[in-house]
Amino acid sequence: MTAVGTSVVRSDGEAKVRGDAIFGVDLAVHGMLHARLLRAPVPAGFIRRIDTSRAAASPGVHDVVTGADVRNDRTGIVVSDSPLFAADYITYEGEPIAAVVADTPELAEAAIRKIELEIDETAPVATPEQALSPGSRLVHPAWAEFDIAGGAEFARGGNIAAEILSDPGDIDAAFAGADHVVEDSYRAPRQYQAYLEPKMALATYEAGRYTIQVSHQYPFRIRDRLAQVLDVPKSAIRVVGHHIGGGFGAKLDLGLEPYAAVLARRTGRPIKMVNTASEERLTAPCRDNATVKIRSAVGRDGTILAQDVDVVYDSGAYANNGPALVSIPMFMYGSIYRVGTVRIRSRMAYTNTAPTGAFRGVSGPYLVFAAERHMDHIANELGRDRREYRLASLAADGHKMRNGQALEQLSILREAFDLVEEHVPWAGSGQGQQSNGKLRGIGIAAAVWLTNPAPGQATVKLNEDGTLTVVTAATDSGSGAVFTGLRQIAAECLGLAADQVTITMPDTDVAGFDAGSQGSRTTHVAGRAVLDATTEVRKRVLEKAASMLEAASEDLVIEDGDIHVAGVPDMRVSISQVAMAATFGQGPIVGTGSYTTPPPPHDPACTTGMLFSTWPTPTYHVHYAEVEVDPVTGQVSVERYVIAQEVGRAINPDAIMGQVQGGVAQGLGYALWERMDIEDARYVQRNFETHGLPLACDMPEVEAILMEHPEAAGPYGAKGAAEPPIVPVAAVIANAVSDAIGAPIDTIPITPEAVLEALER
Repeated sequence: MTAVGTSVVRSDGEAKVRGDAIFGVDLAVHGMLHARLLRAPVPAGFIRRIDTSRAAASPGVHDVVTGADVRNDRTGIVVSDSPLFAADYITYEGEPIAAVVADTPELAEAAIRKIELEIDETAPVATPEQALSPGSRLVHPAWAEFDIAGGAEFARGGNIAAEILSDPGDIDAAFAGADHVVEDSYRAPRQYQAYLEPKMALATYEAGRYTIQVSHQYPFRIRDRLAQVLDVPKSAIRVVGHHIGGGFGAKLDLGLEPYAAVLARRTGRPIKMVNTASEERLTAPCRDNATVKIRSAVGRDGTILAQDVDVVYDSGAYANNGPALVSIPMFMYGSIYRVGTVRIRSRMAYTNTAPTGAFRGVSGPYLVFAAERHMDHIANELGRDRREYRLASLAADGHKMRNGQALEQLSILREAFDLVEEHVPWAGSGQGQQSNGKLRGIGIAAAVWLTNPAPGQATVKLNEDGTLTVVTAATDSGSGAVFTGLRQIAAECLGLAADQVTITMPDTDVAGFDAGSQGSRTTHVAGRAVLDATTEVRKRVLEKAASMLEAASEDLVIEDGDIHVAGVPDMRVSISQVAMAATFGQGPIVGTGSYTTPPPPHDPACTTGMLFSTWPTPTYHVHYAEVEVDPVTGQVSVERYVIAQEVGRAINPDAIMGQVQGGVAQGLGYALWERMDIEDARYVQRNFETHGLPLACDMPEVEAILMEHPEAAGPYGAKGAAEPPIVPVAAVIANAVSDAIGAPIDTIPITPEAVLEALER
């Protein structure tokens, strides 16, 4: 029986299709109260007065809380810069200022409107450029007093939340001797994760412990961050996970959980909180907006002698993941192409806007957008074919990134280029105006992406009926990595069908630590933990069966739920019989496994100040796109999209194809249609009607070629697969549109207005 490599049906599929699955927003318990937050109506200002008396006297109200009523110390993932409630000054529109608990959400909302709030509004620091300009007002005047978690060391100061500079010191000489100097500046906006289920939390407090029920990608982070905010031991908090209505990175840190927990303890009643749609848009930790400037020194033969890269991210009002994300440019430049020397400066700036955060592929989509647009520019400057120039510039196996880590399988990229070429031969450039009056363009882009290495643990127990139960805190936010992948890995190891494996929902009291649904890590890391645990179960099953059959365990074969002696099929016993015998003999058969990807060899001297110091379990990708551009309206349509994606081993091919489709859809939305404009530190688009999410009719058929190069450390060779499909999309679309119109497109989204403006230039 082979479970791995087949497209089994996900175990949560029917419940979700029928509407029977319980999501966080569906939860209700006896005696539950509801809470709402008063959020800042301005992006920057000083709070002069809060009067909650009228709200407290409102019908159905049980409690009203401000920062003066609770522990309000600053906390954070890396930088402790975030209070529970804004108490002295406001840093972004939507920041929590007070909370009201009432019998119903409507009564709580009515009471919120009765809170009297006086603010001295001040001009916001609206953009990173403004934040970094000399003499700019400080978003956080007391930034130097903020604690740093774990003694981490990185440069920061004023409005710079984090900074890394990698300077080999020999770059100026390379530019002085260059035959060509190619220089570009690229801009990318924020991107909203657009998940369907809003953030929620249901908290209870009993016997000195908090229980938090959530729809969250990372239950153990909720536990650990709540312990930080509430100043209690981690063991005082239990987090129970439910089905997740999407997250894409937005549900990796605290949301409403600390407010629900505080209010549950104060009132002695369960507290449920759910964000409204407008609150989600105001406060979601969107993909950060950024500016990337690249300058390349190029020799006459096209050799890139040096690159000078400057990246500026927008952290928003608080640091969030920022100090780790500033490391990522170190892996994006001078990595897949041969570059003599590279200087990289990466900064994340505080602004008076909502804090940014993780979104599928984190910084990758705009960093690859900049890198691959720049490769097109160099090729065009040299009069070289864009595909040919990439192939000529590709580095070889063993090429080292800026951290000293070698990419041992970089030649997979050349294989990816070849496979795309076999699928759709490269024509070199667009064919100009077509018979329908539209302009045709083609683009190609390449990328290397990592698999998140953070730890995972699993317990696998053999049930008395011969089935398996996997106990894990790994979460499935829609990819199927848990409800297909982990089941298939366990089933394959014990010779069962996937439907004979059950996966528990996350519970931090029951399951071991898992770093959550992020960075394509679930199948690779949690799957390896499941494989190790099931391997232990298999060993014990064979040992018990050997004693029952009076045979050597190495002579036994497991097939279709039975164990028999090799060559003697009549000498057999079922797995369920073994499980029963073990349960009432030495005890139930249970296995445990833990895995953390070890850091690849690298040079620590090259990673000073980097919180993200290596690029573990890399995968390799080439994307190709054909577009048509209407020169009258500026509208872009994607006519063909082809991907060669390396996955290690495809545990469930259909599930991977689903992730490829979804990643490309999100990438196309980012590149062409979605808007998260910011004016005077406020979001302009405040609903989906003006947001511009892609529809099914906007999507081309995505033609995906899965390349399998099994990874020795992965379960049955699997690597990460869910994040990479989004990473090169903006790059390849911008390259194709630029080819079509004969003018550079260096800003996303590529709106019709931007296309028409470029055509006029």
